[in-house]
Amino acid sequence: MQQMRVFLKLTLLSPLAMATLFTAGLSALAQTTTSTTTPTTTALTRPKPTTSTDLMVQEACQRQKARTAKFLASGIPEKFGSEEPFVFDPKAPRC
Repeated sequence: MQQMRVFLKLTLLSPLAMATLFTAGLSALAQTTTSTTTPTTTALTRPKPTTSTDLMVQEACQRQKARTAKFLASGIPEKFGSEEPFVFDPKAPRC
């Protein structure tokens, strides 16, 4: 009787084991080792900017003026993430 149980267990578990190995094999075949990407050399040699430019300061000033004007017109303070679309005008007079 004990041998019958072992045979029954193996009969029931073997399709499950085969399906698991088949699925693992397919996922291994789907991976390619030739498509590695490397960053360009210009991105590696150029450091990130640590200072702001005059245009950056001018844009920030224009954004703040637009937010203030919207607040004064509606009376509703701005919430985080609710910034309206903004068009920067580099030819506008400096703040």
